[in-house]
Amino acid sequence: MTPPRPLDSSELDLPAMEAVADLYHRWLTGLVLALIVEEGEDRAVDAVFGLFRRQHLDKFLPGLEKLGLAGEPDAVACAKYHYLSNHVGGVGVVFVPESERKAWVRYLPPRWIFDGTALAAVPTRVARAMLHAWHGHNGTSLANPNLGFVCTGQTMDGGPGLEGYYIDEDRELGSDEKVRFRFGERCPPVDPDALPTLAADSWPPDRLAKAARNYSLDYLRNLTVVLHEQLGPLDAGGLIYRTGRRIGMQYATSSLDPLGEDRPVDALARLFAAHGDRVEVEGDRIVQHSWRLMRGLEAECVPEWFDGWRGLWEGVLAVADPGAHLDVESRLDRGDEAFVWRVTPQRESGRF
Repeated sequence: MTPPRPLDSSELDLPAMEAVADLYHRWLTGLVLALIVEEGEDRAVDAVFGLFRRQHLDKFLPGLEKLGLAGEPDAVACAKYHYLSNHVGGVGVVFVPESERKAWVRYLPPRWIFDGTALAAVPTRVARAMLHAWHGHNGTSLANPNLGFVCTGQTMDGGPGLEGYYIDEDRELGSDEKVRFRFGERCPPVDPDALPTLAADSWPPDRLAKAARNYSLDYLRNLTVVLHEQLGPLDAGGLIYRTGRRIGMQYATSSLDPLGEDRPVDALARLFAAHGDRVEVEGDRIVQHSWRLMRGLEAECVPEWFDGWRGLWEGVLAVADPGAHLDVESRLDRGDEAFVWRVTPQRESGRF
């Protein structure tokens, strides 16, 4: 019997971490498109709003502290937060402080969430939902009723990126003023030398690599919860599974080639470990002792969360070895000690 071979999740496996981050990034975009096509624009608007409000509540205030922005003027802190937090995730954003009470932010093309040619299929209302969910809620989170966001352009409307500014007015804003649209204004010129940077001693390369991975993972984590709340477990699980399987197949080659593994089971094990989970390989089995993606949500977890998630890995394996099948022999989410995955040969034709 082959002894277990542990993979050390504490060591940085950069090719695997980058592959995981990219897979989840593409999966997020795919799910937005699948919602638009299968469920309609209204449902996609609701889901994107729910996703970004959940992200905001999870990340914004703790992020201000982590990035050292808590003591800055509110408008400047908000714009600088978007610049620095997205920079960590590998997203192109610039930041221009016009005054202590007005600060610009611009998300540069290519837009990260609406990846590639997906931008051409995303309705304006779906993109606006992100602003209403996050940017329009910053004042509420900061207990500043005068703080709002003015959007001056969106890429899908023909603008050179999503841009706008946070402004701290001299009056309390109404609920319909938290996000406003003024397409005649333009962001001032950007001085690249004036852009803030993260302190190297606080943000060493290993922390940045993990933050970039977590950036993509957290979007899928939160969207999984939102979709199950809005669609119900059965429909949401099916949508996540189908989309994940397609994305896994579409990006299997670009994800697996940098790993240089001969056996699909070894490649999959590295991808699982790259999440930050403790993983062992036992012959044709992968033993996954934790599920970092859903850590802290165990009380809310339903079987369809895992059923949808496994679709991504079935898609990857379908291209890595079309003659193989991915079985799950035990499930951590159902009370077992670990997820045990098994890569098995194609079943012989006949009864099944």
